[in-house]
Amino acid sequence: MFDTIWQGALSYAQTMSHWETAAVLLGVAYIIFAMRQSQLCWYAAFGSTAIFSWLFFDVSLLMESALNVYYLAMAIYGWISWRNGKSSTNSLPIQRWQFNHHALAIGGVLLISAASGYLLSENTTAVMPYLDSFTTWGAVLTTWMVTRKILENWLYWVVIDAVAIYLYIDRELYLTALLMMVYVVLATAGYFMWRKDYLEQTTAPNGVPA
Repeated sequence: MFDTIWQGALSYAQTMSHWETAAVLLGVAYIIFAMRQSQLCWYAAFGSTAIFSWLFFDVSLLMESALNVYYLAMAIYGWISWRNGKSSTNSLPIQRWQFNHHALAIGGVLLISAASGYLLSENTTAVMPYLDSFTTWGAVLTTWMVTRKILENWLYWVVIDAVAIYLYIDRELYLTALLMMVYVVLATAGYFMWRKDYLEQTTAPNGVPA
């Protein structure tokens, strides 16, 4: 299966426009900078989503275009949030959610995904409307979690990107599927990097948790 994905990705890559290439590279840069908690991630996100918004609109993928407009707004909000979170010594601190927050968030995403998936299945010719809805609404929530530096956002991305791999392979979007595989690896690494920083920030100089 991987050989098929790889060959399809190489074939598709040859037809990519320069703008699409730039958007993909900026998307990867966004994740890498986000892993390092660098403000540069929001500049990369703004550039990537601005390009994708136009590209998807140009090929009449209106929902994908609208989602990227949301990402564009979140890039601005994230930049402001991380910038305003700075004190004299620290940036916006990494936070963790309690179980009830996760239960509410996941339950909300599943409920909205089921509702929008049903509407899409009944009123459009959408392919895999429930899974498509899940990745869309999950991405909406998780993008906001990144702006607030919620540690578990990386675990959410692992799940969302893994589901997206299946969707993109089914649609023969092999390069995008390969990109999602890279995202899964980076999101996993991002979680452990942020977890290390979180443990350090919540430990007092004497080694006792603050």
